[in-house]
Order: sequence, then structure tokens, then C-alpha cells
Amino acid sequence: MRTFEILLTLLSFIMLFQQKMPRKLAAAIGFASMGVLAGQLFFEGYRWQMFFVYLISAALAFTAIFGKRLQIRMWKPLKYGLYVLTFAMLAISAFLSVYLPVFDLPKPDGAYSVGTKTFHLVDRDREETLTKDPHDKRELMVQVWYPAQHTNDQKQSPLFPDDQNTFHRYIGAFAAEFNLPAFALDYWRYIKTNSYENAEISPTEDRYPVVVISHGFGTSRLLHASQAENLASHGFIAVAIDHTYSTMATAFPDGRVTGLTTEQYMNGVSENSGKLGNIWTQDAGFVINQLEKLNDGDFKGKLDMNNIGMMGHSFGGATAFNAAYTNQKIKAGINMDGSLYDVDGKQAISKPFLFMESSDFLKIRDKAMSGNISDEEIKNSGLTKEEFNKMIEERKKEYKIIDQASMVYIKGAAHYNFTDFQLYSKLLQQIGMTGKIDGERGADIVNQYVVDFFNKHLKGTGGDLISKPNQAYPEVKFPKE
Repeated sequence: MRTFEILLTLLSFIMLFQQKMPRKLAAAIGFASMGVLAGQLFFEGYRWQMFFVYLISAALAFTAIFGKRLQIRMWKPLKYGLYVLTFAMLAISAFLSVYLPVFDLPKPDGAYSVGTKTFHLVDRDREETLTKDPHDKRELMVQVWYPAQHTNDQKQSPLFPDDQNTFHRYIGAFAAEFNLPAFALDYWRYIKTNSYENAEISPTEDRYPVVVISHGFGTSRLLHASQAENLASHGFIAVAIDHTYSTMATAFPDGRVTGLTTEQYMNGVSENSGKLGNIWTQDAGFVINQLEKLNDGDFKGKLDMNNIGMMGHSFGGATAFNAAYTNQKIKAGINMDGSLYDVDGKQAISKPFLFMESSDFLKIRDKAMSGNISDEEIKNSGLTKEEFNKMIEERKKEYKIIDQASMVYIKGAAHYNFTDFQLYSKLLQQIGMTGKIDGERGADIVNQYVVDFFNKHLKGTGGDLISKPNQAYPEVKFPKE
């Protein structure tokens, strides 16, 4: 909860007992409550989770200030019933405010301030196969985070689009996925980043290594914003792609907002993972080529195009592997909890590559590979036995091509602990989207190991964390442990 929200909620609970207070004290608390309410709405902004607190604080403040004149007599059972109901309503508001919080992205721990720019790129040489119009070309929205200077007097940019129409269409797409009304995510407008839009790039280094980021299927580049900010604060230029029609929502400068429509044009992603993966891999290659052009303009030659890495989550992690395998410009990569595709015929990858896995994934995988997994565990995986056996055959092929790769897994992490989604609500633990690990702790671990890996392979420094267990991060395990 934010500062004014906490104060207003506390004052509301206190005013429940105003009848036992001296008249002047109750009135003073009532006036204070009205002042805090006005301050909360003006400085922090309205959000629906606080509705009961707004309603009750106004009503209680009114009775505290004018109570003696009103002198309403009430049947005792009704009176106590109203006390219980009021208390419950305040508790519900407090619960919702805590578990669906307004939060800021974690502060990056590098030496640099962070700037950000967003670009609309069109691949004129590639037809869009995920729409009906045969004249469509592949369009991408790409956000870049970079080391910046002169940011002291600038305003931190919000995570989601400022334009109200765009924002509401954006959150409407996310809300629909969770079967929620759109207003339920309206408070996301207050989420602040640590980036400054269009800030001047820092001249401290001659050039900065580049890390391309690919999100998971059906999510968004915005769920990797804290990872990108942290990389930029450590002297990297992070470039996150929205893979159009495979995101929850992608907003274009002309006001269009596209949604998740990939499956309509591919008859199910599971049967067409190679086809979709090829589109995403081409997206990455196209963006890297476009960076060469942007380097001459917006970034003043500061992108080190000889030191490019790529990372991704889930299907984006598989794409990072595929892109690293096929694109000579990519020197190193990270796959965060993603299964691979198109593994047939490939030899072991010869580039530095790190697999970061959830502990649940590794546990199930090891059991399955050893043949010690029960039918119940297969059922709980969400796959049929036939699908599960097919997956294991694919894993055996994967082992051959990741022979030289590194691997760590994070104890207590689930699939979405490799995204910023773990920061959005502790309730995600209850539905299994995130694991037992605390969200901020999980985000910090991912950021530390990502930076350490790319420091080693793109800058030639560091590498201590990814080489062996570290006491500061006991949650991170190596397969041989």
C-alpha cells in the first residue's frame, strides 16, 4: 500500500471507535481523515481496491464532525452488525490493496542511470503470415534501454502507455486472459519504471554490448522491463522485442493495439512451434540488422555490434537458443525456462549458453528421464501420457545439442518467476503461476545471474556466479549438486 492509503485505512479503523472518544478529538480525526483522503486522490490517484476505504472514511469523518447534531438512535443488534460489516469492508479493501499492489520496478543496482526509447520497425522484405491481409508486412515494436546521463530533472516513465485509449485497450487484453473486467487492472497505470524516456546516452564508454530480449508466448516485452533496466544500469544496451500477434497486447504509434491471435492462423502453436519459432528468430535477426542503422543515428555509434547476446523466457528462451545457434552475430545467450524446438539434426551448440530453469521443471524432467515418474505426476503436468512421452523424446534430443551449455535452476521458482509478473501480486503463487520464492528475491536472483553471464561473455569480466554455487544465493542450484 502507498503512504496515503496506509494513513487513510488506519484513520478509518480508528474512527470506528469515535463514540468512545472526546468529541473534539473525534472531530479532529475526522478532519484529518478528509485531508488524507483528498491527498490520496490528488497525489497518489484513485484505485478501485480502495473503494470501501473511500466510502467508509468519508462517512465516518462526516459522523465524527457532525455526530452530535445527528444523534441517530439505532437498535443494538443492527448497530453491532453495521460495525462488523464496516470492519469487514475495510479489511477487504486493505487485503486487495496489499495483494494487488501499486509497485515500482526494482531499482537497478548498476552504476548507470537508464534511458529508454521505443521504435516501430517494419520489415518490408517479409510478408506477415499471421494476418489475413496478403499485403501486410511484418511490423514490430521494439523498446531499447541504455546507459543514460543528465536524468536528474526528468520524470520517470510509466511502464504502460500514457495515452488513455491505448492503455485501456492494453489492460483490457490482459484482463480478458484472466477472465476479469478491464477495470480490475486499471491501477497498472501507476506502475513506475526507473527509466527516463529519450534521455541522452551516456558517453562514459566508447561502446556498450547489446542484449536482445524475447518474451514468452502470449506475454509482452513489458514483463522484462526490470531485467532490461538492470542490464542497462550495468553498461549494456537491452533491446526487447514485442513479437506481434503473439503478445497479450502490442501498441503501435497510430493507435492500433494488436492482441494474441497467432493460434487462429497456425491451428495451434504446439503443432507449429517450429514455424512460429522461425518467425520469431527472423524477428531477432531483423532487429539486429536494424540496430546497425539506429546505431548511426539515435545511439551515436554507442552500440557494440561485435558483442551481441540474446536472452528470452519460455518460447522466447527457445527462440534465443535458435537465434544464437543460427545467427553468427549473436555471441552468447540465455534460455529462461523454455523448451526447445527444431532440434532434429542439430549438433551441440558451440557458443556460451546458459539455461536457467525452475526447480519444478528440473524435478519433473529428471524423474521422467529416469523413468521414475508416476501416472499421477504426468497427469498433473497437464499433458496426456502420449504427449508426455513425446516431450521426453524431444528432451533426449535437446541434451545432444546443449552438451556444452551451462545450467542452473532456482529452488522455489516456477515458470513466471523469470519475468516481472512475479512482482505484480502474491496471489499468483496461489494459482501456481509463480513459485514459493519471494517475487523481489526471485527478480534479484535472475538479474544477478543474467548480468554475470553477459559480463563474462560480452565484456570479458565477472563470471563467478555462473561458474559455481554461491553462498549469497543458496536458492541457485547446479545440476551436479
